[in-house]
Amino acid sequence: FYYFVRLCLDKILLQCVLQSRTLSGADAINALRPFYFAVHPDFFGQHPKEREVNENSLKRLNGYLENLQKPGFRSFKPTQLTFYVREREPNSSNVQESFGASGFRAVSFTLHTRDLLSTVLDILNSCSLSTEHVQSLNANSQPHKEAKSTVNRPIKWDKTYYSFTGFKDPEEELEQAQRVETTLLSWLDDNEASAVKKLKKSLPLRKELERLKIELSHELQLSDIRWQRSWGIAHRCSQLHSLGRLVQQRPEILENVKGRTVVFTDRSGMSAAGHVMLGTMDVHHHWTKIFERLPNYYKLQKRLLLLEDRISQLLGGIQVIYIEELQPLLTLEEYFETLNSFYNKLHDSRLPFHPRSLRGLQMILESDRYAPSLHEFGHFVIPTVCDPAALQWFIFSKAQEARENLKRKEEMMITEKELINTSTERFSLDRLYKEPSVSSAQMIDCCKRLLEESLPYLQGMHLCISHFYSVLQDGDLCIPWNWK
Repeated sequence: FYYFVRLCLDKILLQCVLQSRTLSGADAINALRPFYFAVHPDFFGQHPKEREVNENSLKRLNGYLENLQKPGFRSFKPTQLTFYVREREPNSSNVQESFGASGFRAVSFTLHTRDLLSTVLDILNSCSLSTEHVQSLNANSQPHKEAKSTVNRPIKWDKTYYSFTGFKDPEEELEQAQRVETTLLSWLDDNEASAVKKLKKSLPLRKELERLKIELSHELQLSDIRWQRSWGIAHRCSQLHSLGRLVQQRPEILENVKGRTVVFTDRSGMSAAGHVMLGTMDVHHHWTKIFERLPNYYKLQKRLLLLEDRISQLLGGIQVIYIEELQPLLTLEEYFETLNSFYNKLHDSRLPFHPRSLRGLQMILESDRYAPSLHEFGHFVIPTVCDPAALQWFIFSKAQEARENLKRKEEMMITEKELINTSTERFSLDRLYKEPSVSSAQMIDCCKRLLEESLPYLQGMHLCISHFYSVLQDGDLCIPWNWK
């Protein structure tokens, strides 16, 4: 009788506590606004790697928040997330040293809460963001609006309940799950069925996408069709259908695009790499204007190439390059302005570089850095605001190392390609690829360790090497490069 009374009292008390701690879905979104502002991918246009990490983490976070609002949903697994968080004060002392100059820091945390309020507070606290506004939201929320969902929320009983009844304590199970690190085999075992189901569902759309891509590339005589972001197959098909309709309506204006690469992205124009960008949020009217302006873009591109040559001459023959995978997606106009500003600064400083002394070396320009650096692939990363004297000293001191890195890059690219082909064949994969934020060294390490395993789960699958575990909406399996 004592246990019965105790459990009833506990249940009533907990219902009151839960009602006082309830947030609606809309309240949760409002409470997380400072967080979304700090991590939103649109603010990371200058940092493609960090932007992609935040995009993928937000997808997983939104899925977690949606599950929290489903009545009766109890099957929670700890979810580890990594975000790059923008700092309001870039020079703040709490910014990690490696990200201080860029104004953001990396934050990793694990979600294991079972209600919106606790989850929101965990996210804000993990990112060192204020939680004061959450208290006012919580006080203003109406408990009766969430009454239906609170009834289905799991109840936290006294420990004596579990020892008396023999039932399993969910908190202890959660703690045990957190102590057990996720392994590749265990994760594949849990997620293979879901991935296979999604992949089978996406197969007709994948065939349709390939057909549309081949037809449009042939009709417009394009070099390639690409996508800047990892949109789903259905979204990509829709974009190609839109381009196909424009071809039918205005075939005459599309003559200018022959031999070019078309990239579907967030804005329309021409990229620094010379690709035609079609903004996915723009209507046909905007796309038509871009195709009409292409002859003018080509003239600007010639001026840009001439500017790169002039910079090269001033810097002893070092080649100025633009690397899509490592640099932000700039328009042709933006990149021209960057080059022009840097050229004027160099020309005024008259640095004494010996002609052709740096031939064979490469450099890229970045506007968000303050100190020059040497990339592992051998190219120099030069800030547009770099002091000319410091630039000269840095290039001279690192020239030999840069040549060695360039040679190592060629060897690494060959090794990476061979390991990808070997792994694809060994596991009968339909496709093996990596996210741009995964380096060649990381990909090589990952493939070497994969080849030591027996993985029958992967036959016929699409495998993406990433920084975390996830199953994409079209059935692609994502695994971290440093899987255990």
